[in-house]
Formats: sequence, C-alpha cells, structure tokens
Amino acid sequence: MYKVLLLNDDFTPMDFVVEILQHFFHKNREQATHIMLQVHTQGRGVCGVYTKDVAATKVEQVLQFAKAHQHPLQCVMEEN
Repeated sequence: MYKVLLLNDDFTPMDFVVEILQHFFHKNREQATHIMLQVHTQGRGVCGVYTKDVAATKVEQVLQFAKAHQHPLQCVMEEN
C-alpha cells in the first residue's frame, strides 16, 4: 500500500488544497480542512492510503489539475 501526500508550498491557496482533497480524495469539508492545515503547518499531509496503481493515478490527477490551474502544488506517493 502507498500513502498519497500533498507537500506544502508558499503559493498554492489553501482553498485550492481543500478543493483537491474534496474532489480527488472524497474528503468532507472538515476532513479536507484538517489535512490542508497539516500540510500548511507540518509541510506535508496524508490524503489517503491506496494500492500502488490507484496511488499513482491520484498523484497524476492532482499534479495535472494543479498545473492546469497554474499552482505549483506537489503530490507524491511513498510506500506505507
């Protein structure tokens, strides 16, 4: 299994991060806000734990979505 993580940066708006967590990771507003604050204060936050293929797909979707909206948000996966 693999953790999908969002990494903090100084440019991506907090609301955009919450939107990503709700859309791609199916978090409710409260969960998404909690993870976003974790990213903001600790430098990274876990979006979820998935099989390798699902994690890779989610990382790619988030990176494409962020790029399309001109945000430098980074999303990575690491073995759990």
